[in-house]
Amino acid sequence: MSAGTGEEDLSRLFQTLGQPVRLRILQAIGEGEACVCHLEAVLGQRQAFISQHLMVLREAKVLRTRRDGRYIFYSLLDQKILDLVQLSAEIAGGGESMQFLQSEQPGPVECACPTCAPVT
Repeated sequence: MSAGTGEEDLSRLFQTLGQPVRLRILQAIGEGEACVCHLEAVLGQRQAFISQHLMVLREAKVLRTRRDGRYIFYSLLDQKILDLVQLSAEIAGGGESMQFLQSEQPGPVECACPTCAPVT
C-alpha cells in the first residue's frame, strides 16, 4: 500500500476488498496460487474481467505474481488476508464462514495450467 496514515491505508484495503468478485478471487487463490485460466474456470468469468480485478489487488499489494512459462500465477502477499476475510464473513453472516462464497463456484475446475493439469 502507498504511504499514508494507518486509517487511510486500512480504508483503501477495505475498499479494495469491497467487491464480491475480489473476495471470490482471494478465496480461489487461498493459501496456494492460481493462474488466470484457473480463476476463469473457478469463477465462471471472462479473462478480461478477472484480470482487471487482479490488477486492482496487485496494486493494493494484496497479491504477488510468479511467471512460469506462459502462465502467471497469483498468490497472496500476506496469508493473514484470508483470516481478515474469514472473520469479516463470520461477522457479516452472523457466525457463518466463507461458505457463501463457495456456493457460487461451479463443479470441477478444468484448467490447462501446469498446476491443474500437470504434465505426466
